[in-house]
Amino acid sequence: MISCDEAAVICSKTQYREAGLWEGLQLRMHLLICKSCASFSRNNKQLSNLCDQAVIKTLTTEEKSRLKERLQSSPSKDA
Repeated sequence: MISCDEAAVICSKTQYREAGLWEGLQLRMHLLICKSCASFSRNNKQLSNLCDQAVIKTLTTEEKSRLKERLQSSPSKDA
């Protein structure tokens, strides 16, 4: 039987389809017995689903460079 720490690692690997068949079986057996890990697994899936649905826009490399230049050329309020 795997520990709760191992179950958490396998749970995360399962979310990203990185867990092998044996790990998945071990996790399922553990979740049948451990209600805390079963709750963690459900919450982890829900969080992953919410992150997948989020529309996240990040700055491009060029936008980051321009912002950095603007911040460096701005007069300091401490001066």
